[in-house]
Amino acid sequence: MGRILLIVAAVVIGLLLLGSVLGFLFTLLKWALIIGLVGVVVMFVSRLFRSSNTRD
Repeated sequence: MGRILLIVAAVVIGLLLLGSVLGFLFTLLKWALIIGLVGVVVMFVSRLFRSSNTRD
């Protein structure tokens, strides 16, 4: 009985740790996507302004 409880406790702790690690990884992925999107927008706007300045 003690061995079964130990296995169940280990599984529960493993799932809790897995949830924390996955949450951290998805947070990093979210911020990487946000930073990448901001970089693409800044690059697009700078190219737009650069091309409009060369026409004048």
